Amino acid sequence: MAGFLTWLWRYRNYIVIVLTPLLLLPLPLIIPTPEAKCGFVIILMALYWCTECIPLAVTALLPVILFPMMGIMESGEVCIQYLKDSNMLFIGGLLVAIAVEQWNLHRRIALQVLLIVGVKPSLLMIGFMSTTAFLSMWISNTASTAMMLPIANAVLQQLCDTEANADERDHELAAAKDGLENQGFEMCDTKESNNKELKTKDSSINMELCSRSPEAEQRRLKREQKYVKLSKGMSLSVCYAASIGGTATLTGTTPNVILKGQIDELFPNNGGIINFASWFGFSFPNMVLMLALSWLWLQFMFLGFNLRKSFGCGTNKAGDQEAYQVIKDEYKKLGRMSFAEGCVLVIFTLLVLLWFTREPGFIPGWATVLFNKDKPYVTDGTVAILMSALFFCIPSNLPRCCGKSEDGAPAEASSPLLSWDIVHEKMPWNILLLLGGGFALAHGSEKSGLSLWLGESLIPLQSIPPFAISILLCLLVAMFTECSSNTATTTLFLPILASMATAIKIHPLYIMFPCTISASLAFMLPVATPPNAIAFSYGNLKVMDMAKAGFILNFVGVITINIAINTWGVAMFQLNTFPSWANVTKTP
Repeated sequence: MAGFLTWLWRYRNYIVIVLTPLLLLPLPLIIPTPEAKCGFVIILMALYWCTECIPLAVTALLPVILFPMMGIMESGEVCIQYLKDSNMLFIGGLLVAIAVEQWNLHRRIALQVLLIVGVKPSLLMIGFMSTTAFLSMWISNTASTAMMLPIANAVLQQLCDTEANADERDHELAAAKDGLENQGFEMCDTKESNNKELKTKDSSINMELCSRSPEAEQRRLKREQKYVKLSKGMSLSVCYAASIGGTATLTGTTPNVILKGQIDELFPNNGGIINFASWFGFSFPNMVLMLALSWLWLQFMFLGFNLRKSFGCGTNKAGDQEAYQVIKDEYKKLGRMSFAEGCVLVIFTLLVLLWFTREPGFIPGWATVLFNKDKPYVTDGTVAILMSALFFCIPSNLPRCCGKSEDGAPAEASSPLLSWDIVHEKMPWNILLLLGGGFALAHGSEKSGLSLWLGESLIPLQSIPPFAISILLCLLVAMFTECSSNTATTTLFLPILASMATAIKIHPLYIMFPCTISASLAFMLPVATPPNAIAFSYGNLKVMDMAKAGFILNFVGVITINIAINTWGVAMFQLNTFPSWANVTKTP
């Protein structure tokens, strides 16, 4: 029996691949309607995504096979969903992130921030969380976590070693002092030479006794225990800050781009309600609030609420100076900012400014004045591709006239800031297919009439207050994303949420926006998100540590998001009214 179960476990993926469609097949056979056929595809993909029996990107390609075969959509109509404007925005954002990582600009920014905040425990946690969150707004959560955790561990190790050395020196001095005092009881007529020998011998005995004393051992265990807790708190603070920081910008994490794509697909007349500026205006304050509350919770769990001690008020220990020196040495290793780093920083800054000013909302943006008078010709995706293309056009070294190489021959032109080989290696192409699969599912739901049927089925929810619906759905999504990819979660939920919102006549963003951000609240399990897995791999965390900290933070995040959507979210997007553009969704 044990052997059979082992065999089942080893071949579980193949069993799921074969059995799942067979068990679901009665649905389209018994109810041969387009809605049932589309439901079959969505349920099949949901189960494949949850079990990961085949790669997520391959599952995302199933609509290309199943929609044409079931007569839901033509092949050409399905395939065109896989490369839309939102994909271009995502590609542009990723190219900028790759360039920032390639030239180590993110490391320079991180170390500079840490030099500013210092190395007191609470300040150090604030510094690491704010830096990681800022980097995650622009580069991948995984990359920012992988870069920040080694720095955090090095600083904490230095603090621990320095404190241990300081304790040892204090004990040696105390022991030496005791030895000298003990020699005062010796007879005065002892010879000077013998007196020196006795002092040395007595002092060494006292030092040995002191080092072996229970008090010293207790101090050592207490110090190690303190730094183990501090190390756990710091590791969790970095991985949580990476997930939280990604919610602040439209390109920060994949679910954000999926929401924009789904809104544009399902409600094509929305007037560009979701763009970089509007997303940032809503999500950045929410991110700061969530980050502050997360810091308070981790401070309470791992450092306690002795803020005077945690902030190091009135103390200036040598250990702090040596740990600070570690950060300073790391920064010095980077040297002066190179020409390539400067170019990447300028392009990055210009991109952010162009995103913010394209359509700020309160005044006409540059795109409206120059290009978008009749139609929305220029989007955030246009700007992202324009600026990221510059990385392939600008040399990585300052060109010099008549430059010579070491052997006297004419110097060759330097390579550009980015090469396609680097992009090919670092670009997560599978995410682009996942985005496309989500858009294909949403379009298929509209074409088949499944969205309409689902919306009509959910009309009884009108009796529940909207804020209660939002909180319950956020909790459901936050729970679901713990065991499923946040990309797959948002891809599955958003079309259903859009149908429900139109059916019960509430603003689609009132539900879709909070649930999209909730998909990034994967705090409880190491497998929930790559930053969690990286933090767990350092070996100082247990699953229970992450589960205890993350369980509370999931509720904190959901409450924070719903406070945001019911306060400044209502003011920004007029969420207390049902918009005219949501009355008629995209029809075939």
